[in-house]
Amino acid sequence: MRLAVLPAFDDESAKSQYSVSFARQRQRMTNIVLRFDMRCPSFGTPSNELYSEAISMCEWGDQNGFNIVQFSEHHGVEDGYLPSPIVLGAAVAARTEQMLLRFALITLPFHDPLRIAEDLAVLDNISNGRVHAIFGGGYALHEFDMFGISPKDRPQLMEEGIQTIRRAWRGEAFEYQGRQVRITPTPIQPNGPEIWMGGNSPAAARRAARICQGFYTAEKDLYQHYFDEATRLGQKPTPWWDIGFGFLHVSEDPEKTWQAIGPFLAHELNSYSEWTAQITGEPFQALDVDTVRATGLYPVLTPEQAIEYAKERGTDGNVTLHPLCGGMPPELGWESLRLFVDEVLPAINPA
Repeated sequence: MRLAVLPAFDDESAKSQYSVSFARQRQRMTNIVLRFDMRCPSFGTPSNELYSEAISMCEWGDQNGFNIVQFSEHHGVEDGYLPSPIVLGAAVAARTEQMLLRFALITLPFHDPLRIAEDLAVLDNISNGRVHAIFGGGYALHEFDMFGISPKDRPQLMEEGIQTIRRAWRGEAFEYQGRQVRITPTPIQPNGPEIWMGGNSPAAARRAARICQGFYTAEKDLYQHYFDEATRLGQKPTPWWDIGFGFLHVSEDPEKTWQAIGPFLAHELNSYSEWTAQITGEPFQALDVDTVRATGLYPVLTPEQAIEYAKERGTDGNVTLHPLCGGMPPELGWESLRLFVDEVLPAINPA
């Protein structure tokens, strides 16, 4: 099945400006993000408690200067990694009023694009236009086995899936795989929520420029491929984001805090590293807490250090707190959040 290629934007107004939610996100000097993936290893916090705390943290963050909540997705993971981010997003939408609901990433090849279009359209209505969808092709080999998908089919499934979703959000009947289909309700955002793509290759970056409104990456070199292709196509590239490390923990005593949360951070990094090793074929060796700390990927900083870290992200940057990382005890996450709001946030976003 091959759909007709749609332009990256459906009309001139969408070409010239960001969507309602994205414009709201840009009103701040720095994006302050809460991130959740809901890992709950056997030595961590039980999953029912983690979900309850995550929703409460979002409600509190919505009232205290956080403007984005970010949900991730993986499947078939022993530690319970969040498999249904849209479901959690709906619970958060019901308890918040301002935070953008960013899905980074939804692994689109594992889903029926019509159902994703329906679910995100309903969520956009529930949240009054606060949905931002970032799709990825996936990389963990066990997930492709689980869903019976070949990794070689990712590019086609991504392109066709995104085109289907964008067409579905028009609210009009159209032909899909030989059938007449129609998706209602339409999203509240004009033309639907912004669709971005995440990826780790120049090909993915160029694909994002062709069919999406942005490219999500921590690599500036990859962003340049997206920027160049979007410019060549006459599109307006979205600006570069410094998304940071995806983790910040604020503490008055980082040494003591590392002793408490180190095993949970090591669990997260080792899990990702093991998936990567399956792709590369390289032997996997688990890292201990000291080695994980030495990577610098998990900054545990004093308030003064956190202020400098945030300023380094710049006006288009993201400062991301991951307060339940690796299933850590929620009380430790709350300590970091409150310290951030009381001592760091006023220095970086005075308004």
